[in-house]
Amino acid sequence: MTIDKRHVCVLMGGVSGERDVSLESGKACATALRGEGHQVSELDVGADVVERLLSIKPDVCFNALHGPYGEDGCIQGLLEIMKIPYTHSGVLASAVAMDKLATKKALTQAGMPFASDKVVARGEAALGHLMSPPYVIKPIADGSSVGIFVVGEDALAPPGEEILAAGDEKDELLMEEFIPGLELTCAVLGDRALDVLEIRPSGGHEFYDYGAKYELGGSEHILPAEISPDIYQIIQKWTLIAHRTLGCRGISRSDFRYDPENERLIFLEVNTQPGMTQTSLVPEMAAHAGWNFEELVNFLVEDASCNR
Repeated sequence: MTIDKRHVCVLMGGVSGERDVSLESGKACATALRGEGHQVSELDVGADVVERLLSIKPDVCFNALHGPYGEDGCIQGLLEIMKIPYTHSGVLASAVAMDKLATKKALTQAGMPFASDKVVARGEAALGHLMSPPYVIKPIADGSSVGIFVVGEDALAPPGEEILAAGDEKDELLMEEFIPGLELTCAVLGDRALDVLEIRPSGGHEFYDYGAKYELGGSEHILPAEISPDIYQIIQKWTLIAHRTLGCRGISRSDFRYDPENERLIFLEVNTQPGMTQTSLVPEMAAHAGWNFEELVNFLVEDASCNR
């Protein structure tokens, strides 16, 4: 396949709590794109992003940002205004997928099952149980398991001081029923659902938190996941439905919890900007499907456009 060589600006870093991971993702993608013959500029995104892009004059922006301002529709809207083609999902899909409540509303209508939940203020969540444990407390709009607390079945109270230390007491948080069992994920590449992967936290991590995601040895990946063919196919089907329902582009990854004992499968969330580090899931799933890292990033550049 002949690749159209372009001037690609890799957007990375940013101002979210996932800055370090974004820098790692961006540098890995920039190295791969240079190896494929593209002219590559690396841009650590800050308040001067417009001036920097006007100076760089790229043909395409490769979006390697994670978290707020990078995968919530903000940078996508800016690139639309500047008429610079970009990778991954567009404004609307990015904004909806980043907001867990908006995602639930959209995908519940599409038939996806979710855990029971309630929206609470951070200050209220820190005071005592507002839901029978076990349950999970998480930000409504953030990624990479930033700010997540799992309250165990035997906990006398939630970790109040830690919850309060993580943000303003008036912040709205999502409190969800904890689903025991397996952590499963599946990705869409283009218009194809890839194989299902099971994530087993290790190295002292009790669940798939930020450390388990990005520390070497933080988790064990089972690919393909060792689950029944029926559940496997349902996950692939729902992942593709979620991608299409939200209007995602390029790649997306959907996460699930599966309780084999009660045969209960729950949809968690959609990630429109999956990590691209050496421990990231999508490059691993793509490799299993026969795509090396260079082919993956080239596909995203070729797929880039405005009006996404």
